[in-house]
Amino acid sequence: MGLWYPSLSPIHLVGYSYSDFAGCKLDRKSTSGTCHLLGSSLISWHRKKQACVPLSTAEAEYIAAGSCCAQIMWIKQQLEDFGVNMSKVPLLCDNTSAINLTKNHIKH
Repeated sequence: MGLWYPSLSPIHLVGYSYSDFAGCKLDRKSTSGTCHLLGSSLISWHRKKQACVPLSTAEAEYIAAGSCCAQIMWIKQQLEDFGVNMSKVPLLCDNTSAINLTKNHIKH
């Protein structure tokens, strides 16, 4: 078993974020999950219980997207050290309210 990284695949970075709202039955905290693909290959994944108790699914997803964004910025810096520059990196989130919150800076 192992991970396959083909040498001829295009180099583009994509981040995915996910959160389960109040998934923990004991303390009602949500769990954030992120994964990052370079081309068609998985290069990073992360899953962690959130430090605070969000009041809505939008807030839980927004926290997860922030964690994914921080990881994307770190990966971009690492790729720039190797001479690979990425101008725009998509971060995909499945919650419309969290996406709208990132577009309007007045609401947060």
